Amino acid sequence: MAHGDHDDHDHSHPQSHSHSHGHGHGHGPAHEHRATSPTSVATFVVTCSDTRDAKTDEGGALAKRMLESAGHPVTGTLVIPDEAAAIREALEKALAAGARAVIFTGGTGLARRDVTVDTLEPLFERTLPGFGELFRMLSWEQVGSAAMLSRAGAGVVKGAAVFALPGSPRGVSLALERLILPELGHLVRELSR
Repeated sequence: MAHGDHDDHDHSHPQSHSHSHGHGHGHGPAHEHRATSPTSVATFVVTCSDTRDAKTDEGGALAKRMLESAGHPVTGTLVIPDEAAAIREALEKALAAGARAVIFTGGTGLARRDVTVDTLEPLFERTLPGFGELFRMLSWEQVGSAAMLSRAGAGVVKGAAVFALPGSPRGVSLALERLILPELGHLVRELSR
């Protein structure tokens, strides 16, 4: 199962990760862009689930903690049913609250009720295909071929970055730690140009 609500693989990373990626001593265009990027980005977390509520929403709670720990204020959180109308309404609420990044958790699998990606993709003014590609690559390292069952993705809506993550805490942690948090300020800077 790829990052569903009941996965049992571990995405913890006890070792620290370097994010220089071969740019010499941290110099180069990406480093310079990060240096002038905002360090605090207003965010919003939406959990799409037919079984979770505010008390049992581990993935959304983890996303909120990780964002706040990294210095990104969370302007609101919602737990909604995995239904298209509720997803669109939640996105509008997040944007109205001033979010520059909206994190959706849940509804990224292949089950008939998993409609988060199907609902968000038509709203994307631009897609960020690299996010889903890299997420599945990182998942492959953890769970092997089951990684292809995840439809995690990202795009831009009204100048805000919108991410669709799995609902599992391990999937949320992987996406935030390895992909979203290292680039969030840089991404919002690019969207503001």
